[in-house]
Formats: sequence, C-alpha cells, structure tokens
Amino acid sequence: MAAGETQLYAKVSNKLKGRSTPSLLDSLLGMGFPAHTVLKALAATGRKTVEEASDWLHCHCNDPSLDDPIPQEYALFLCPTGSLLEKLQEFWRESKRQCTKNRAHEVFPHITLCDFFTCEDQKVECLYEALKRAGDRILGSFPSVVPLVLHSSVSYLGFFVNDSPADVIREFAATFATEASVLADCTVKPCTKQLHLTLAHKFYPHHQRTLEQLARAIHPGHSCQWTAALYSRDMRFVHYQTLKALFQYKPQNERTSSRTVSAAARVRLGISHRTGCRGFLPENYTERASECDTWVKHRTYTFSLAVDLNSRKDGAAGSKRNGEFHPPQTSRSLSSVQALQATIVRKSVLVVRHGERVDQIFGKSWLQQCSTPDGKYYRPDLNFPCSLPRRSNGIKDFENDPPLSSCGIFQSRMAGEALLDSGIRITSVFASPALRCIQTAKHILEELKLEKRIKIRVEPGIFEWTKWEAGKAAPTLMSLEELREANFNVSMDYSVEHKTGASLSRPGGRAILESVPFSR
Repeated sequence: MAAGETQLYAKVSNKLKGRSTPSLLDSLLGMGFPAHTVLKALAATGRKTVEEASDWLHCHCNDPSLDDPIPQEYALFLCPTGSLLEKLQEFWRESKRQCTKNRAHEVFPHITLCDFFTCEDQKVECLYEALKRAGDRILGSFPSVVPLVLHSSVSYLGFFVNDSPADVIREFAATFATEASVLADCTVKPCTKQLHLTLAHKFYPHHQRTLEQLARAIHPGHSCQWTAALYSRDMRFVHYQTLKALFQYKPQNERTSSRTVSAAARVRLGISHRTGCRGFLPENYTERASECDTWVKHRTYTFSLAVDLNSRKDGAAGSKRNGEFHPPQTSRSLSSVQALQATIVRKSVLVVRHGERVDQIFGKSWLQQCSTPDGKYYRPDLNFPCSLPRRSNGIKDFENDPPLSSCGIFQSRMAGEALLDSGIRITSVFASPALRCIQTAKHILEELKLEKRIKIRVEPGIFEWTKWEAGKAAPTLMSLEELREANFNVSMDYSVEHKTGASLSRPGGRAILESVPFSR
C-alpha cells in the first residue's frame, strides 16, 4: 500500500475501532483494492455490504474519474411510511395517468430537511453518527401525529406542516446540521422555510382541479411512522436528464456502429451511472427515468419509541433489512477476487499511428515541390505544413524524415480530442524519433491540455523505415536539441542510444501512449 493510502486507511480505521461488526473497509482492503477507491465505492453504495461495494468497483474499473476526489452529495429527508405512504403512492400513479408526469414524480414522497451538501468519502460514517445523535435528542419531543394541511396554487399542490410540530422537525434538522459540521466537517444548510410534502409541481394549469380532487382522497390522519432518511447522489449527474436503457446496445464492429447510429433518429451522449464511462446510445433505446432513481439510501432513523435504538440505523451491515437479518457478506471465491483485483489496477497501452505524412500525398519528390533553388522552404499547397523546423543539415534531411501534412495535423488533433472526450488519462508518452510521430504526439497532448505537463520520450526502438524510405541505412533524424529548439517538449533525461540496433534502456514506468510510424 502506498504511504498516502496507509495514512488514509489508518485515519479511517481508528474511527471504526470498537464497533461490534467487522469493518467493511478492512474486508475490501484485504482484497487488494486501493484505500481511496474503496472509500469511494462504500460511499456510492451506502456502506451496506462488501458484496455491493466490490461489485461497484468491478463495474467502475474503466471509470476515468475513479481516482478523482469527487465526493457524493447528501441530503436528509423526512419520509412517511405505512398507510399514508400507500395513499401518496396511489395519488402519484393516478396523477401521472390522468394529468401526465410533473416535477413531483421525479422524487418519492418526502419533506426536505436540508439541502444537498458534500461530504468526504472517509467521513461518511460520521454522518451516520450525526443522524443518530440528532434523532436521539429529538425523539422524546417528536410529535406522535404530524398535522398536514392541503395547499393548492396554479403550479403547486401539497401538504404544509404548521405550528409546533413544524418547529420540532426544524429543530431536528438544525441539530443534524450542527452534528454533521462537528463530526464530519460538512457545511449543511437545514430547512428554515415552510415545511411541505409536495404532491404536484409545475403542472399544466388546466389539471389543477383534477389534482385537487385526487388529493382530497388522501386523509392526513392515516397511521404513519415518520423516518428521517439520508440519501446520496453522484454530483456529476445533477444537471442532466436521467435516462433508463430499455434494450442492450452493443455494436458488433465499427461499421455496424456507424450504420446504426446514422440510421437512428437521434443519439445521446452521456455517462453511465453503472460504470462511470461515457458513450453514445440511440435515443429510441432509452426512456426518461425519475431523478431519484440514481440516488442511494444510506441510513434511516425512525421516530417511534417502540423501535429499539440499536436498530434505528436501517441498512447498516448486520442490521435488519426488509424484516430479515442480513449478516455482512465478505466471502467470495478466490478466482472472483483475483479477477476484481486485476481489473481495478489494470493499465492500458494505446498505440497511435501517426497522421498523414506529406510524401504520402505529394510523392517522393515532395521536397522538390516546396524548396527554392537556394534551399529555402515555401508552401506550394495548403496541405503542405505552414513551416518546417530548423535542421543542422538543412532542408534536405526532410526527404527521408518527412513532416505531417496539414490534414495529418488535423487528424492528430482530432485523435487528441477523441481521447479527451473518452476520459482516458494519459500518464506517459513514448514516440518514435521520426518527426511525423513526434508531431502527432505533440498535437494529441495539446488537445489533452497536457503538452506542458508530460514530456515526450523519444524511443528509437519503435522506429521502422522499411517501406517508404530508400536505402539500407537509417535516415538522419532530428536530435533532441533540435526538437527542443523547435518547441517540442521532449524529455532530455530519457536514456537511449542513438545507434541502429543498439540495446535500449527503458524506464521503469509503463507506457500509456505510443506514437509509432507503422506504414503498413
């Protein structure tokens, strides 16, 4: 384990000491997962079981943001249960059938206690403790019946909570915010306005009478146990539509993909909630889903003196869920664990062919077409490069080491843009000493916004000249000094021997992007 991961593990592990249940963190770290990804998986799955967290890690092995410190967003809601919840759900169904979907259908029936806030992955356990402390403090004064008064306007229909019960609920929200600030170092904004349970929102005005008639069938006096529920959501999806895939879509090859996408009326670009990867999907393969379909329930606190205090934190590993006891699931077959370990630490080598070279378009005599009698370069065609870098032996050395054409430069930039859109993270770049390959690597890095952070390592071992260049000897290539002078960010420390067939000393790190001059 790296030093940073060890410190992080020790910090979190100390907070979990003394608990009766085995640490989920220990179990996942024992499988070989890095500490920061384990904490992210636990936060994203509600810290329920090892099985769910490890499945999440397996699905997100190619997630480009897996190592990024992106926290979950959390919110606290007061949710009804029992017969009142059944009546509300019946209203949901009928209002959607008779008056179409409105904004209230995006979320389950609830009273918002605090706005969404962020919490670091290693401090989520502290949020659970804050919820329990706040609940225990208010339990004795929590109203046995929460009075609900129907309120209707042109664009809103719902129940309002008034008088002293509303004050007690606000006090609970404020207590949770204070405890979360102290224990988890979170900035939580409790609800201080009118407490309400929304039935319909942003509906068509001519549907108001129908919605009111449906709402009057709900009797607020129905038996109900109120539960404070802590939910989380992925903050990357907040401002985007939530879509549900109706069918599996897996192109058989590149041509099939192109034909299928072009034949579809519209395609959508989005991020998969299951894998974290970006991609395209035909619109007719999807349908709109509710906003809360991607939310994760963490813990609940039920306001009832009849409920044992030790079981208030519903959903914890080893607690009662759905009326049955579920012990923590830590066992997996050895082969499954090894497969998960292999996928989570896997790195890839991307082999990128150079862009279009000038001599491929203008032939072997291309240099004669763009040089003056005194050996200077000029641009006879727009597909020739704007300029050529300086070489110690003059322009003649470009004959066997040609540059990219203007189209080749455009191709290289498009490749970099595609890598940027895919979310792939580049850590090292190796390029053939051929000018066209170094140019390709440079333009890709520029599109990735990495041209100043990552140096190009010039590696003669991946140079190949057996097709286009004439002669038995290797062509004269630009030196590292000439490349630096031409504004190429090449590494001067990478150890190589500039001799044909020489043994080459490679670095210990893994190559992630190679630009090679394969002509075939």
